Amino acid sequence: MTKIQTFSRIISLVPSQTELLVDLGLKSKLVGVTKFCVHPKNLRKEVTVVGGTKQVHFEKIKALQPDIILCNKEENTLEMVLELEKIAKVEVSDVNTFDDALKLIKYYGELFDTTSSANKLIAQIHANRTKFQVKRTQIPRKKAAYFIWQKPYMVAAKSTFINAMLEEAGFENVFNSKFRYPEINFNTPELQKAELILLSTEPFPFNAEHVQLFKAEFPDKKVLIVDGEMFSWYGSRLIKCFDYFEQKKLII
Repeated sequence: MTKIQTFSRIISLVPSQTELLVDLGLKSKLVGVTKFCVHPKNLRKEVTVVGGTKQVHFEKIKALQPDIILCNKEENTLEMVLELEKIAKVEVSDVNTFDDALKLIKYYGELFDTTSSANKLIAQIHANRTKFQVKRTQIPRKKAAYFIWQKPYMVAAKSTFINAMLEEAGFENVFNSKFRYPEINFNTPELQKAELILLSTEPFPFNAEHVQLFKAEFPDKKVLIVDGEMFSWYGSRLIKCFDYFEQKKLII
């Protein structure tokens, strides 16, 4: 009989996956996280911070003696993953769709023997999603552009989890014909088609000053600051996103 491997020393280098691990009841097994793992609030005071998502302290990670390190294809670099594989087992997620996110929750439940918690989480997400979709279908879809960066301006396009969440929220992404995170400018044709311009709080922290700048440039469009975590964090954050979409009245 094949022995099932158990993991008691986990390092997570992806903020949304860190939050998921905690919500699956695995907080006590976390020995290392990134400086961007801000949920739950006090976690970075209780667990060793090993760096960011693009650069980490390999010696610090090695000293923690992890038996598994969790990464993500988009968040972490290939060079980093290859170096980490010399230290411990590395799992690299690749989440680009809503179904990908649910599959990851299910997989972590199986991998870390928390299947019951994972199934409850998935069931709650499905319930919240269904409730929101009933209301969403009654409202015409609006064309939107979702900005993630300034200098250069960058937007979320197809083959991204953000694009999937724009769809979930009831938007038609005007950049859906482009790939991943294209650089654009104010004269880019697709941008002219947008009814709404969504400025994310992360990774670039757009603020009220940027809203005024965009409104001056596009007086005929609605410009909003939106919580980047609700559009780009997968895992247990999905429980909260549909209430956020409704409270923010994004689709009205």
